[in-house]
Amino acid sequence: MKKLILLFLLSPVYAVFAQEKLTPELLWKLGRVSDPQISPDGKMVLYNIRKFNVAENKGRSAIYVLSVSNNETKNLSGDSAAESSARWIANGSKVAFLAADKNGTSQVFEMNVDGASRRQVSEVKSDVSNFSFSPAGDKIWFTTDVKIDKTTLEVYPDLPKATGKIYDDLMMRHWNSWEDGLYSHVFVADYSAGKIVNEKDIMSGENFDCPLQPNGGGEQISWSSDGKFIAYTCKKLSGKEYAVSTNSDIYLYEIATGKTINLSEGMNGYDVNPGFSPDGKKIFWLSMETPVYEADRNRIIVYDFITKQKTELTAGFDYTVEQAGWSNDGNLIYFISGINATDQLWALDLRLKSGNPWKQITHDVGDHQAFTFAKAGDETVMVTSMMNISRPTELFKINLKDGSSSQITFTNKEILEKVKTGKVEKRMVKATDGKEILTWVIYPPDFDPAQSGTKKYPALLYCQGGPQSTVSQFFSYRWNFQLMAANGYIVVAPNRRGLPSFGTEWNKQISGDWGGQNMKDYLSAIDDVSKEPYVNKDKLGCVGASYGGYSAYWLAGHHEKRFKAFIAHCGVFNLKSMYGTTEELWFPDYDMGGPYWKNPDNISYMNFSPNDYISSWDTPILVIHNEKDFRVPLGQGLEAFTAARVQDIPARFLYFPDEGHHVTKPQNSIMWQRVFFEWLDKYLK
Repeated sequence: MKKLILLFLLSPVYAVFAQEKLTPELLWKLGRVSDPQISPDGKMVLYNIRKFNVAENKGRSAIYVLSVSNNETKNLSGDSAAESSARWIANGSKVAFLAADKNGTSQVFEMNVDGASRRQVSEVKSDVSNFSFSPAGDKIWFTTDVKIDKTTLEVYPDLPKATGKIYDDLMMRHWNSWEDGLYSHVFVADYSAGKIVNEKDIMSGENFDCPLQPNGGGEQISWSSDGKFIAYTCKKLSGKEYAVSTNSDIYLYEIATGKTINLSEGMNGYDVNPGFSPDGKKIFWLSMETPVYEADRNRIIVYDFITKQKTELTAGFDYTVEQAGWSNDGNLIYFISGINATDQLWALDLRLKSGNPWKQITHDVGDHQAFTFAKAGDETVMVTSMMNISRPTELFKINLKDGSSSQITFTNKEILEKVKTGKVEKRMVKATDGKEILTWVIYPPDFDPAQSGTKKYPALLYCQGGPQSTVSQFFSYRWNFQLMAANGYIVVAPNRRGLPSFGTEWNKQISGDWGGQNMKDYLSAIDDVSKEPYVNKDKLGCVGASYGGYSAYWLAGHHEKRFKAFIAHCGVFNLKSMYGTTEELWFPDYDMGGPYWKNPDNISYMNFSPNDYISSWDTPILVIHNEKDFRVPLGQGLEAFTAARVQDIPARFLYFPDEGHHVTKPQNSIMWQRVFFEWLDKYLK
C-alpha cells in the first residue's frame, strides 16, 4: 500500500486572504532574501533583499538590518542599484558592504549600524567581488580580477578592429563566457583610518581563479583567528588539465613571509571552503574524495597544524555536507546536509571518541530547503534562510538547544497572503526494483478531492537536472511547481535514482546509467499518480532542463504513448557531439566513461544517447536553448529541433541569444513562462 503524507497545505500567515493565483508576473514582484549575518552580540541580523523592475528589465539589491527580539527591519541602502555582502566589523559597531562607486565599479564601503556615515574604503581598479576583514579589523582580504594573458589587440596592435580570439588549449570558454585573460585573485591589504592601503596580490602572476568559477564566493577564503594566515580554495590547473580534473586544493598563505603551501596535496577531488578553528590549531574544509566525480559525497576534513595530520570527521555519514562552521569553543562543527529531499542543520561533536559524532538539530521545522546560516555570539540561536515549495526564501531563527524555529522576516507577506497555493503531498512510490521513490505531488489551488472521478486534471512529470541535484522543497522563479499548479496542472516531481539526500548508493547509481533505472523511476512515478481518478491519463506532459531536458528527449523515444507534450530546456541530445562541445570534460569522463572514440562500445554511447531513438519520436515537443550556454551548447537543442521537424513532428524552438544555461533576465523569464504554458495548454487542455 502506498504511503501518503500531507504537508504544507498553506503556511497560516499566507492563507488568510487567499484570492489570486500565482502568475509569472507576480513571481517577479517578490523580494529575494539572502545572506543572513548575525551580529556578534546576537541581537541584530544583516541580510539582503533583491527586487526587480520588469519594465526596466533589471533588479536592485538592498541591505537590511533586523532586530532579533522584535523582528523590526530597516533598509540601510543608499542610492546604489546594487548593495550587498554586508558584514559586521569593529565588533559589531560598523557594517562593511559592497556598492558601486561614482565610476560604477564595485568597491568596499562602510557605514554605521543605522546606515549613517557611509564612506568608501577601497579604490581598486576593477570590481571587488568578495571581501573579509581580519578578526582584529586591521587587515582585509578581497578578490578582484587581474589581467594575466594578452589580448588580440596586444598581440596584433596594427589590427585594432580585429575581433578574432586565439586559443591554444581547452577551457577557452566556461559556463557562459569566453576566456578574456582576466583571473580572479585574492589580495591582502592593511586597513587604517577608514582606508585600504598596501594592497598585495597573493596569487601574483598566476593564471588561476579564486574563488572557483563560475559559482564560488567568499566561503572559499578564510582568515585564521590571529590574522596571520589566509586559507583559500584554488584549482591551480589550466588548459586541458583543468578541463579533465576536479582537483581543487586548499592553500595556506602566511601574511608575514608571503609563503604558500598546499594543505590538501594528494587529495585529487574537490577541496573547498576552509575554516580555521577558534584557537587556530586546526582547519577544516569540505572534500570530495573521487577524482573527476563532481557529485561525490562532500566530507568534512580537519587538518591539525601541530600533528600535520588530516582526518575525515564524517566517515560513516552517508550524506553530503553543504556548509559548515565552528562553534565558539571549537568543540562542535555545525553543518547543513540534505536528508530525504530536505536540508537540515546538524552538529558534529569533536569530543566524542566513539560512535557517531553527528547529531541532527532541526526536526520540527518540517520539509524545507536551507541555504546558509549564521550563529549568535552566545551560540544559543542560529539564523538561517529557508524556503519550501509554497514559500520563497525568508529568514528563521533556530534554537540550538531544542531545534525549534520561528520565522523572523516576512518580506513577501503582503503579496503572498493574497495568493492561493495548492496542496503539496509527499508520496512514496514503489520503483521497479521494489525501492521507494519520494515524490512531491503538487495540486492546483482549486483541487477538491470530493470531485475525484468527475473532474480530471492534466498532469506534468517534472524531470530534474544535475543530473545529481535534489528535488527538494525549493521555490524556483522559473521551474516553480506552484505556478504550474496554478495553471491547472498536477505536478509530479520524483526524487528518482541519482539524486542526493538518500545516501551514497542512491546518488551514485545514475553515473553510467543515464537511460536506465532512473528513467524507470520517472515512469513509475507518473504511472502511479495517473492511476488516481482525478488525473486525466490522456493529458500527460513531460518537462525538464539540462539533464531534465535529456530526460525529456530520452522519454520522447521511449514513453510508449504516455505523454502528449514534451518540453526540453537546454537538454543534452547527442552524447557524442556533447562531449566535443561542452567545457568541463571531467563530467562526461566520469558519467560516460571517457571520450567516445576511446570507448565506442561504452553502454552510454551505445545505448543512452537520445538522438539514436529519434525514429520513435511521435509527440509534439518544445525545445528551448540559449546562445551562451557552454555547459550544454546550443547545438544540442538545434539538433533536437531539426530532428523533430524533419519528421513532421509538431515542434517549437525558443531561443535566447543573451542567456546562458539559465534564464535570468525578468522579461526573458516571463516570456519563457508564457511560451511554456502556451505549449502545454495547446496539447494538454
